[in-house]
Amino acid sequence: MFGSGRQRTAAQKLRAMLTARITNLTRLNPTRVDLYERFQRLLEQYIAGSLNVQQYFDELVKLSHSLSEEEACAVSAGLSEEQLAIFDLLTRPAPHLTADEEQQVKRVAEEVLAVLKREKLVLDWRKEQRTRAAVRVSVEETLDRLPEKYTRQIYAQKCDVVYQHVFESYFDDGRSVYDRAA
Repeated sequence: MFGSGRQRTAAQKLRAMLTARITNLTRLNPTRVDLYERFQRLLEQYIAGSLNVQQYFDELVKLSHSLSEEEACAVSAGLSEEQLAIFDLLTRPAPHLTADEEQQVKRVAEEVLAVLKREKLVLDWRKEQRTRAAVRVSVEETLDRLPEKYTRQIYAQKCDVVYQHVFESYFDDGRSVYDRAA
């Protein structure tokens, strides 16, 4: 379509498709917000006239390839999309990890989700202080198994972001944002 003279239309269709993909990716994994910011900067440059239609379209195509790589990341890491979200929250930004430490963090990401789903994410868990506290304690106890490179300060930050992610992503009715993605 771009080559047939309908350049603006092709660019707008690609933009709409990328908007949906980026929205979905950032909903599933909050560490992907950089993709959204990159997309917004590109759009702002185009609107400001810094990019012509051809440059804009080319940059949208590059962004589309980046999204495809990001979507394949969970598979290549050997994790589910929801496990990858926890793993990314634990490793971005974090101390530089060795391969063994990275494997340890992957196990912790898998374990925290398994424990929460099996025992803590019960019906209406977000409505009562007691059940929210139980989820928070489970997150803290499981993340306590992170490598020693995670200082007390980093550990506390990671506990906060993982708990916040769980609170925002797992609903009171037993569903999650990952159910809609499947």
